[in-house]
Amino acid sequence: MAERTLVYFVADVHLGLATADPAEREQRFLDFLSTVPDNALALYLLGDIWDFWYEYHDVIPREGARVVARLIALMDAGVTVYFFPGNHDIWCYSFFESIGMRKCAQPQLVEIGGKSFCLGHGDALGGARPGYKFMLKVFNSRITQGLFSTLHPRIAFALARKWSGGKRSKRPAYHFRGEQEPLYQFALEQSSQVQVDYFIFGHFHDAVDLELPTGARLIVLKDWLSGGTPHARFDLSDGSLTIEPSSN
Repeated sequence: MAERTLVYFVADVHLGLATADPAEREQRFLDFLSTVPDNALALYLLGDIWDFWYEYHDVIPREGARVVARLIALMDAGVTVYFFPGNHDIWCYSFFESIGMRKCAQPQLVEIGGKSFCLGHGDALGGARPGYKFMLKVFNSRITQGLFSTLHPRIAFALARKWSGGKRSKRPAYHFRGEQEPLYQFALEQSSQVQVDYFIFGHFHDAVDLELPTGARLIVLKDWLSGGTPHARFDLSDGSLTIEPSSN
């Protein structure tokens, strides 16, 4: 059996978001997952893979059913799949773990092939606007989740899609502000305290690859809304990290 040496990282696919062509984006992600070999070591999903995810006891979103099937096939082949909830798919409870995925909380330090990685979705690390902090607090509230569960799924999902799509249509493209970003300051502080070779996040919908003064690399993966197959791949056999698309 071939040695497992490849590790993949992806974020911000936003399955189900009604912008551009949702079916095309899902198929593009499926095609990408098909390129992940069955003998890969791991796949890290760094949040907002779904534009909206909410689990009732017996109901899950129908968007991305074929994606779930492909992830199960990869896990059955021995690929470990890790999932970090983002701010859009924050309401995941037990389904992903029930099919074999490993749910993680950010920020998480892991060692891969002798290199140290700090991983997560990237939102609110290093600080955030008061309004965003309040939103996360509300979303994580058991009271809010309990009240939301009383809505019929058809109503709940329709409200969530309208809210997400409306916010997206009014929001201009975001450009990472480098040293001014709280995430940059978070990575700089962390890498000055412990050895970190790579910070890999999503959330900002921008392609970023910066070398910090500490020597660590801060990588933000591009979103999938404008085409392509944005991801990072680490090869344990030679220690190389490939990013698509390049931020240079």
